[in-house]
Amino acid sequence: MKIGFIGVGNMGGSILKGYLGNEQINPKDIYVCDSDEEKVRQMEETLGINGCSTIEDLTAKSDIIIAGVKPNSFELILPKIASEYTEKKIIVSMAAGIDISYIEKFFDDGVKVVRIMPNTAAMVNEAMVAVCRNNNVGDIEFEEVFKLFKAIGLAEEISEELIHCVIGVSGSSPAYTYMYIDALAEAAVENGMAKEQAIIFAAQAVMGAAKMVLETGINPVQLRINVCSPGGTTIEAVNTLKANGFEKNIKEGFQAAVDKSKLMVKK
Repeated sequence: MKIGFIGVGNMGGSILKGYLGNEQINPKDIYVCDSDEEKVRQMEETLGINGCSTIEDLTAKSDIIIAGVKPNSFELILPKIASEYTEKKIIVSMAAGIDISYIEKFFDDGVKVVRIMPNTAAMVNEAMVAVCRNNNVGDIEFEEVFKLFKAIGLAEEISEELIHCVIGVSGSSPAYTYMYIDALAEAAVENGMAKEQAIIFAAQAVMGAAKMVLETGINPVQLRINVCSPGGTTIEAVNTLKANGFEKNIKEGFQAAVDKSKLMVKK
């Protein structure tokens, strides 16, 4: 499969680099087009991918076209994709606010569209990717696209109506987690630890906790209870966080991301 990336900014670039980290992927099967031509040239030299000067050229050469541009650019790029589109190709969108139905308006009946909601952990092959499709994408074709995103972390098929929820729970949530790691590290610094070392301690603790959830199958609430010995240090910290609205704040942040996502939907 020939994969084309239109836009290689934070998200598109993270997916591309994570994808190329898979030893089974041949860089010569990858095509890239970006408004920053110098960035594309550097990628050609360092990553071995193929640069394309136009979206039309990339579309003609690709089996899967991944649109990684900002939502307000879609009305500009979709006609260019449509000019070279054939029904054997699949369009993948990762933009918030761009529904499958909006993309379909630019094409004839039969256009194959997959919508994803990833996060930037794709760069280290630890992404969480939600994937949905329109009715024109058959099971075999969908599996090819699905494998692409399973190569950069975990992927789950969802209904499109859950995309807003996904943005809150995994699309935007790395930012909340970085805030948590930084706050832990800052507290450690105030207690005498060097910042660089504090970040390692905090980040590894977060990664280990996440793996415990994913690999043991134990409910996170039970995992918390398991480490909260009566009268111990952990339960003291947990009770303080609860008293200060820790869980409430997280839920409010989640909901703010979801509500904003709904407002961004293009008609």
